[in-house]
Amino acid sequence: MSDLNLHRNLQDPDGFYANLMAVHDGLSKAESDALNARLILILANHIGDEAVLARALIEAADLSHQPE
Repeated sequence: MSDLNLHRNLQDPDGFYANLMAVHDGLSKAESDALNARLILILANHIGDEAVLARALIEAADLSHQPE
């Protein structure tokens, strides 16, 4: 079992964010939501470790990580 890595792990986080925004450009809210759902499922399948995914869900749901 692998641990969930919460440390910065992307070589170019700004580049990834720009690409993420670019694929959403021009989409309706429903299309954007569907794209996000597909991306989440693709990445979850890639990770494949249910314990890591369960931990990621807990971390994502933790509102204390939200910026003020």
